[in-house]
Amino acid sequence: MTDEAFRENVLQLLRGGNAHVPFEKAVGDFPEPLRDKMPRGLPYSGWQLLEHMRITQWDILEYIRKPDHVSPGWPDGYWPENPAPARKAWGQSVKAFQADRRMLLDLAASGDLLAPIPHEANGPTLLHELLLVADHTAYHLGEMVLLRRMLGAWKG
Repeated sequence: MTDEAFRENVLQLLRGGNAHVPFEKAVGDFPEPLRDKMPRGLPYSGWQLLEHMRITQWDILEYIRKPDHVSPGWPDGYWPENPAPARKAWGQSVKAFQADRRMLLDLAASGDLLAPIPHEANGPTLLHELLLVADHTAYHLGEMVLLRRMLGAWKG
């Protein structure tokens, strides 16, 4: 496999789709009155899932880019406490997730995928961090679809 083909596979994975529901489909038409609902047996709402994906992706991007980045405390810093979004927060969170994903796509398109993160000489590679983002996002998008099914709000 050529470097270009390998890189394109990483980009496709970050974009979503193929075997996974794309981010935009999972969150794009989530009914506003249901965004704070927590079906019986589930510990979080659609809002909390969306914010968790955004915060985690942002944290990994900042870790890649900034040597002095300090991650939020685990687990509380990665999950919003309130199950309901503020008035415009859903749309802002979606846009922020997409903007950070674009930056990750740029890194995947041009960065040295097999080199360690610059400020972590013996640490993980860029590829490791990009795959971590893709894996984490896919996992929680699956949960988002399940949540929407339980709420009767999925047209899959």
